Amino acid sequence: MTRTVVDAPALQTRRALREAEAPASRPRRRPRPEHKAPIPTSQRWAPRAAVLSSLALATIAMPITSGLPGADGDRSPFADGPSGPSTLDVVAAASSGGGTSQYVAAAPRSARSLAAEASRSLDRSPLPGCDAGVRPAGTNGQLDPHALCDLWQDGESLRPDAAVSLAAMNEAYHARFGRDLCLVASYRTLSEQVTLSYTRAGFAARPGTSMHGWGLAIDLCTKETSSSTTYGWITQNAGTYGWENPAWAQRGGSGAYEPWHFEFAAGVREISGA
Repeated sequence: MTRTVVDAPALQTRRALREAEAPASRPRRRPRPEHKAPIPTSQRWAPRAAVLSSLALATIAMPITSGLPGADGDRSPFADGPSGPSTLDVVAAASSGGGTSQYVAAAPRSARSLAAEASRSLDRSPLPGCDAGVRPAGTNGQLDPHALCDLWQDGESLRPDAAVSLAAMNEAYHARFGRDLCLVASYRTLSEQVTLSYTRAGFAARPGTSMHGWGLAIDLCTKETSSSTTYGWITQNAGTYGWENPAWAQRGGSGAYEPWHFEFAAGVREISGA
């Protein structure tokens, strides 16, 4: 038998070459991923829903907070990042009632002012401090002046229920025309009615019988009655607020034609017992 003599160094060299080439010639197997249970659809959507909700709240709150002036006059108090509840939280808390909310107490002063305004707009009187349930003591032209309610025009006042109703009408008028109703007269004292009965004979009721003396009548300025636009609005909307140009004062009525004269109908019925 013939034996082949193997060169040991050469054999080691060939083995080393095969081992070096083997990783490149054979593709590496990727590690098998661990089996995981499928994620329920509700869980996959939960983070998305949270993001959408946050975006929606930010969209609503931004117009409210961006309009608030900061210390420099044109920046929002939240410009450097929120330091407390959002303005949306403050307004929502104020609208819910039940005393001063923790949000309102912790909010910056400008945000608290906004919340207070929003709360007042929900329930307020068009004539603050005037109690419509009060009936002034006294007689025609001699009512207790302290029980009457002052109107927006200096020197003019009415019985509280009539004043509140007229103030509400004036708000609507102001929103439409950009100014207040102009008045010539409202409550009139007995002495004023006596004087008027001489200076305006034929247009003034007998002293002690005028609805002005009960704080239930007004006379409009000529600028209101001479304009078809303003007077048309008044005659169309006065009844909504309980005011009317009585039949006797209309053209062809039992009295002098007075298109400027309006009375608070509910009060007139109360006084006359009708």
